[in-house]
This record gives sequence, structure tokens and C-alpha cells, in this order.
Amino acid sequence: MTYKAGQIVEGKVTGIQPYGVFVALDYSTNGLIHISEISDGFVRDISRYAAVGDTIRVKIIDFDPQTNHAKLSLKAIARPHSRNRRKPVTYKASMPPMKIGFQSIASNMDQWIKEAEKDLLKK
Repeated sequence: MTYKAGQIVEGKVTGIQPYGVFVALDYSTNGLIHISEISDGFVRDISRYAAVGDTIRVKIIDFDPQTNHAKLSLKAIARPHSRNRRKPVTYKASMPPMKIGFQSIASNMDQWIKEAEKDLLKK
């Protein structure tokens, strides 16, 4: 079977090493889930995520048809949808005009504090 990047498939865990998990996708195709593709968080112990003999769902990141080897990811499936992610905070305060050079921050600090206090009083 030919696989393509982006596909979500099931495979059987055939081995675990400190750097990742080996997965058989079918009788002639295997892949590796590198430790960096297991979770967004720190992975102390890979065996908490998979065990030899487990059937797991993975996402194919890359596939080499000549060697029938896939680069796989668990965290690509586990990521929340973008609508559930927190939106970045944006500030509406205006930045002072940019001046090129090595002028000291201290010389402008009093003015910036006054401007910030004015902005706070407006709210």
C-alpha cells in the first residue's frame, strides 16, 4: 500500500527505544514516531504513551516509497483544533516612534510612564 503525508492510519507497535516508537503499518511498511512527535510536553518515559503490541492511530508526516518507511506523529492527532486554542493577547497601546541609535532608555522613561498613566485613566 502507498501512504501519503497527512494520512491518519493505524499501526502496531513493534519496538520502543529511548528516542522513539517503531510501528508496523502493514506487512511491508514501518515507521518511527520520534520522541519529539509523541507529545507537545516533555516525554520522560515513552512507555507511558505506547507498549509493544499496542495498536495505535498515528499521522504520517513523511513517507519514502522507495524504502517503505514513514515518519509518524502521535501529537499531530492529539492537538486541539485551532478554535479551541487561546487567542494571543493584543495590546492597543501605541508604541513610541522608533528612533535609530543608542539613546538611553532612561531619557524617555518618564515620558512613557506619563503616557501609560493617561491611557489607563481613559479606560
